Amino acid sequence: MAHTTLVSTAELAAHLDDPAWVVFDCRHDLAKPDSGAQEYAAAHIPGARFLHLDRDLAAPMTGKNGRHPLPDPQAFMRTLGAAGVDSSKQVVAYDAKMGVYAARLWWMLRWLGHDKVAVLDGGYAKWTDEQRPVS
Repeated sequence: MAHTTLVSTAELAAHLDDPAWVVFDCRHDLAKPDSGAQEYAAAHIPGARFLHLDRDLAAPMTGKNGRHPLPDPQAFMRTLGAAGVDSSKQVVAYDAKMGVYAARLWWMLRWLGHDKVAVLDGGYAKWTDEQRPVS
């Protein structure tokens, strides 16, 4: 069954070792842009890969294209492919900001035509509150 909106912590926990699932940590803080990578390095859901809002989920700002313009679709697809994403994979995104940054990845994958993408319901906070494993 493809998850296309939300996935529960229990469902994700059951698929941590499933090679058909790719998990992305999208934690970010606009006031501290490097905090997401630091939080990821300290602890993350096992097997999750990190995507940085400014470097992976947005193109460079030119002064005319807004704060977080969409990246070039081909470049973004290469980033996803390097992380193991293809059309057969179930993608799960999470963050620590009520799903804001995870939802950006969800939307971007849908923009590219990848429907098998869901946001972790409750995000990293719920995962850790339930004392689920972290790496």
